[in-house]
Amino acid sequence: MSTEVSSNASGQPGPPGKSGQTGTAPASKSAAPEKLSRESVTIIATLLVATFVVILNETIMNVALQRLMVDLGVDAPTVQWLSTGFMLTMAVVIPTTGFILQSLSTRAVFMLAMGLFAGGTALAAVAPGFEVLLLARIIQAGGTAIMLPLLMTTILTLVPLARRGAVMGNVSIAISVAPAMGPTVSGLILEHFTWRFMFVFVLPVALAALAIGAKYLTNVGETEKTKLDFLSVLLTVPAFGGLVYGLSQIGGGQSGPGIAAIAALVIGVASLAVFVLRQLRLQKSEAPLLDLRAFNFRMFTVSVLLMVVAMMALFGGVILLPLYLQEIRGLGSLETGLALLPGGLAMGLLGPFIGRLFDKVGPLPLTVTGSVLMVATLWQFSMLDAGTPVWWIVTLHVLLSFGLALLFTPAFTTGLNPLPPHLYSHGSAIMSTSQQVAGAAGTALLVSIFAVVSASSGLVAGMRAAFLTATVIAVAAVVLSAMMRKTEGAVPGHAAH
Repeated sequence: MSTEVSSNASGQPGPPGKSGQTGTAPASKSAAPEKLSRESVTIIATLLVATFVVILNETIMNVALQRLMVDLGVDAPTVQWLSTGFMLTMAVVIPTTGFILQSLSTRAVFMLAMGLFAGGTALAAVAPGFEVLLLARIIQAGGTAIMLPLLMTTILTLVPLARRGAVMGNVSIAISVAPAMGPTVSGLILEHFTWRFMFVFVLPVALAALAIGAKYLTNVGETEKTKLDFLSVLLTVPAFGGLVYGLSQIGGGQSGPGIAAIAALVIGVASLAVFVLRQLRLQKSEAPLLDLRAFNFRMFTVSVLLMVVAMMALFGGVILLPLYLQEIRGLGSLETGLALLPGGLAMGLLGPFIGRLFDKVGPLPLTVTGSVLMVATLWQFSMLDAGTPVWWIVTLHVLLSFGLALLFTPAFTTGLNPLPPHLYSHGSAIMSTSQQVAGAAGTALLVSIFAVVSASSGLVAGMRAAFLTATVIAVAAVVLSAMMRKTEGAVPGHAAH
């Protein structure tokens, strides 16, 4: 049986176990349940900054690919591997984070994640050619994949139930503002410097986060001796890697899916089925790589499905809008980044407010409002034409971002709240993995529809068809949102059966 961090009825972590690997003092009974210790605030703030930096890096390359093709002397399919390779590494590493977070201390996991990220960033800044740059991106992705599950698990362990919504709201600053700022930051850098400065500017921030973490980060919860199932690790490569690669290739293709993409999808689905069956068998010995018993909690399952639908719809804005603004409206990469920046900032800055509101009213009014707003704005996007004012597009994107903000924080918090402590890391890993696969699936579906319809009926018709598809997908979010209910913290000693 997994070692659990004890928690009281409000979800507040109790005293450390015999390993003594916690740096936070147990809250006294007289203390206010929503009061966080200074040490807990320092730990969460350090992880938030680190997560912001690594997620910013994830989208910083998107507008630089054209420049890299010229400077490195490679063609478009080759340079695309800088994004595809990053995404594949994330998809393979994230499912293993449940095991990593249980086996290593908080401090060790943080040093591993930021060490990999900083090392990859430094290598990218001095890369002499494409091959070394690709290797650097893969190393960066290894660190990036670990950071978000580490942040989520730490919040669940340190933050009382009554304040989780507010603290989870701050996470949206990292996962919403950072990717929105990526294209704008890289666009500004590329206007004045070479592509290497995208990494030169990120490196000092990464090293500072690493140094602060090394000095102030203390261990949270307990580690446990868990056997690593190597067959499960091997299966993650064809399962999650195959799915993400196949979907990304279908999404990137202008002439329909190729044989390689279809083969990757078939292998991915088959390997995923074997992976799931193996995890279910390993649950009997308490040693699964990814503990699927989290799905025994109904609100976790509903929240994961809601996140999947929201991520697929989100990519309507992230992928299709830049295509519209650049290919139909003729905007440059920097102008496009600036047009999409207000939406990303709105989503992130509203996060803490929505988190506090969630703590007071629960998920239902927020998620229903958010999903309805998402459907309405995507439907409006499906009516864009070549003359739609840019100010209206920016307004719609801000409204879409507001709708997504109303979904993400309640979905994260409602889904993870009922899990017992020994499932925290696995629940976080499942949510992060689902987001990666859903993002790739959303991109593949919407870009393929855009490409097919555009080839026969023109770019505007292709854009409308893709956004209409995103609108139909988003309707499922309304149904799922109506199923959301406020969840209580796990009862001490309770486990999913």
